[in-house]
Amino acid sequence: MALPARRLLLVHAHPDDETINNGATMAKYVSEGAHVTLVTCTLGEMGEILVPELEHLAADQDDGLGAHRLTELTDAMGILGVTDFRRLGGDGRFRDSGMKWDENGNATAADEIHANAFWHADLLEATNELVAVIREIRPQVLVTYDEFGNYGHPDHVQANRVAHYAVALAAARSYRHDLGEAWDVAKVYWTAMSESAMRQGIKEIREAGDLQFMEGMDPDNLPPFAIRDEDLDAVVDGSTWVDAKLDAMRAHATQIAVDGPFFALSNDVAQRAWGTEHYRLVKGVASPAPGTTFEDDLFAGTGV
Repeated sequence: MALPARRLLLVHAHPDDETINNGATMAKYVSEGAHVTLVTCTLGEMGEILVPELEHLAADQDDGLGAHRLTELTDAMGILGVTDFRRLGGDGRFRDSGMKWDENGNATAADEIHANAFWHADLLEATNELVAVIREIRPQVLVTYDEFGNYGHPDHVQANRVAHYAVALAAARSYRHDLGEAWDVAKVYWTAMSESAMRQGIKEIREAGDLQFMEGMDPDNLPPFAIRDEDLDAVVDGSTWVDAKLDAMRAHATQIAVDGPFFALSNDVAQRAWGTEHYRLVKGVASPAPGTTFEDDLFAGTGV
């Protein structure tokens, strides 16, 4: 199958992670004719359920949340225009590991983890599934989490490990010929949030009278996914696709409260909060336009 010249691959842990982190970026590149592929590592079987009438889908009841979240993901991708979205190794190959909060307020592995949990997956086995995708799609750009999974969730951390190992092995000419022809991904990015933008957003929303927004969040002591601006490499302006991103978030109804404060932001704040997506470049050469600090195109410098 002939693919467009520009190809973007995103590796995420659960349905909804892709929309929250990269929804505007995905919609932007789809609209520009790029081929966007999403690989989701689990079905999010252990997620919390925010819709009361669907609480029976919980893992300790009917255990049907994963199948339901796949329908949510399908709806969200339809809104963003993404037609190539897959689960790593197929539906249910790796199960959501669940999580708990540690004493520092970060996510960590739960006390009890399913035998098929992604956190327990053999790293090479999981990686080979992604190597095959990389060699099939031959993306110039791959996006995933940082080494801490942005906030510590074990599945996010594992997705980071699998993505980086797969990038290395996919490029090895002599490795697993049966998985396709070798391909070197030119650029790898980690998702991020701007520390300054996050601090300013909290300030503006609280000044507007919403004291519940991120209650307990100290603007001077932000979580680890808030990255210093000098450590950011790319800023994608997805303001044109904010409405699509918000609609895609609403499609993930079991996970995102559509009546929460995030959806009550003023237009100006919402444009910046949801339409501006930040990245750290961890493989490849940064190529910002002359006279600028940040790249505005993830494909910059790749020759396509």
